[in-house]
Amino acid sequence: MSKQNTLDTNLNIKFDEKIKELEESLPKGTPDANCSALTLTHTLNVLGNPEFNSFYFNNLAIPLGGGYGGFKSIKGWKPPCGAVSGGCMAIGIIMGGQERLDFKDHMKTYQKTANFVHLFEKEFGSVACHDLCGTDFNDISQINEYMKKDIWGKKCYKFVVFAVDQIRKIMASELKKKWQ
Repeated sequence: MSKQNTLDTNLNIKFDEKIKELEESLPKGTPDANCSALTLTHTLNVLGNPEFNSFYFNNLAIPLGGGYGGFKSIKGWKPPCGAVSGGCMAIGIIMGGQERLDFKDHMKTYQKTANFVHLFEKEFGSVACHDLCGTDFNDISQINEYMKKDIWGKKCYKFVVFAVDQIRKIMASELKKKWQ
C-alpha cells in the first residue's frame, strides 16, 4: 500500500471515529454548541489543524443555528438548518486547504456546496430548520417545547451526523489533495 493510500485510509478512519462519537454523544445534548457549530467544529477537528481548536469557529457558527437564530422573513423565506450552514462553512475551509481560497476555485466551491445542500434536502425533505424540527427559535414557548420534547436528541442531532458524513464523501478528492 502506498503512503498516499495509507493517509487516505487514516483520514477515513478519523471520519468513521468522529461519526461514531457523534452518534453516541450528540443525542444527550451539547449545551455549549448548536447544530451549526457542531457540524463545523467536528468536521474541522477531523482535519487535525491545531488552529481549528480555537473557540472562534464555534462562536462564528452559533448565530447560524436554529435557522439563522429563528429569523423570520417578511417574504416567507425559511432559513436553513444550522447543520447545513455549518456544513457549507466546512466545505469552504476544505476547498481552501491550508491557504486562502483562490477566486478560480469559487465556482467549484459553489458546486460542492449545492451538491451538499441537495443531498441534505433529498435525505430529509427540506433544508429549512423550521420544516425539519417544527420549532420557531424566535419564540421562547416553542424553544421550551423543543427542549421538553427532546427534539434535539430524537431528531436534530441526526442532521449533524449526516452533514459531517456527507462532507467527507463530497469532499473526498479535496480532502485527499489538500489535507493529507
